[in-house]
Amino acid sequence: MKSIEQINEKISSGKAVVLTAEEIIDYVDEKGLEQAAKEVDVVTTATFGPMCSSGCFINLGHSKPKMRITEAWLDDVSAYAGVAAVDLFLGATQLQANDPANRDYPGDFRFGGGHVMEKLVAGEEVQLFALSYGTDEYPLKELRTTLTINDLNQCIMVNPRNCYQNYNVAVNTSDKPIHTYLGYLKPHMKNCGYSSAGQLSPLLNDPFYRTIGVGTRVWLAGAQGHVYSEGTQHSPTCERGLLGVPSEGAGTLALTGDMKKMLPEFVRGVSLKGYGISLSVGVGIPIPILDEQMLLQTTIRDRDIMAQVIDYASDYPQRNGRVLGSVSYEELKSGSISLDGQKIEAGGLSSYSKARKIAALLQDEIKTGRFLLTQPIAPLPVEQSMKPLKESSL
Repeated sequence: MKSIEQINEKISSGKAVVLTAEEIIDYVDEKGLEQAAKEVDVVTTATFGPMCSSGCFINLGHSKPKMRITEAWLDDVSAYAGVAAVDLFLGATQLQANDPANRDYPGDFRFGGGHVMEKLVAGEEVQLFALSYGTDEYPLKELRTTLTINDLNQCIMVNPRNCYQNYNVAVNTSDKPIHTYLGYLKPHMKNCGYSSAGQLSPLLNDPFYRTIGVGTRVWLAGAQGHVYSEGTQHSPTCERGLLGVPSEGAGTLALTGDMKKMLPEFVRGVSLKGYGISLSVGVGIPIPILDEQMLLQTTIRDRDIMAQVIDYASDYPQRNGRVLGSVSYEELKSGSISLDGQKIEAGGLSSYSKARKIAALLQDEIKTGRFLLTQPIAPLPVEQSMKPLKESSL
């Protein structure tokens, strides 16, 4: 057994052995589980892909005269102003007002909150337009200005749901093409869409949340952030396969970090035709190797991680979707899968190359003592199921 404190001492002294979730597989094959568990201190995991449930809190600072903002737009994207006088929340999926792209196809938007967040992290100017009703204390009623992230007091990414533990593979059994958040799906199951880093993905390497919990320090788009809660729709009570890996979405994480310290490469606005706007975010999470069992969990391979194939044509809009089968991430990453004797083209929305880069960047930060591990202050729930919306006739 090792403790996080002992591992941090090795990190601070430059003696920690840190491998990525890719590297650890061959290392354990070569050294054996027992010996590798003694030698390895940390395994780095990562993912990069669209994470719709994301956004940021912004503090603008006070104007002269002061203003109690009640409505605000950043580059014509509405930001929520019901917090305090000059605090705003910008959601990643919020749409730009009067976006003309919607003429071509329902949900075909080109710009939104995710793109504004990308511009802010990149240091680009955005335009602020704000309105108010005016009071004795806050008399200003209208404001127009341009600003960059350096002009803000705070710009804090606050993401209620990131890093889905696993996810669906989407297909279309109908005779017409459909547009989904997993991409364009051709009729008659000619292709499928998925989004996961597979064997590099954080929660697939810690399936029962032994080391990832509330307070865990994470690499969030280059900044040192942390887990502030289980994510929304966290639903770990499900069927599990090899090493406890779930076959469904299961766990999620709520993450936060300082956008002023983030890297533009890992905060990218996304436009998904027929769905809307999202934000691709890069996340890296270190797994401390406390014992042999913890190490064993991090040796999970793409070939052993199964995902459910769901028909998004008719079943998914009505309920969770009919499961047509299961496929491994090794199959998905090969570019095609086989289902019921049919070869199906596979395309992923997540970037494995960027996930690999994040895992390596985090590895370097830990090795050089710039990133220390944290003991969670509370565990993530392990028995919880997502409920559907309660609907009643009015």
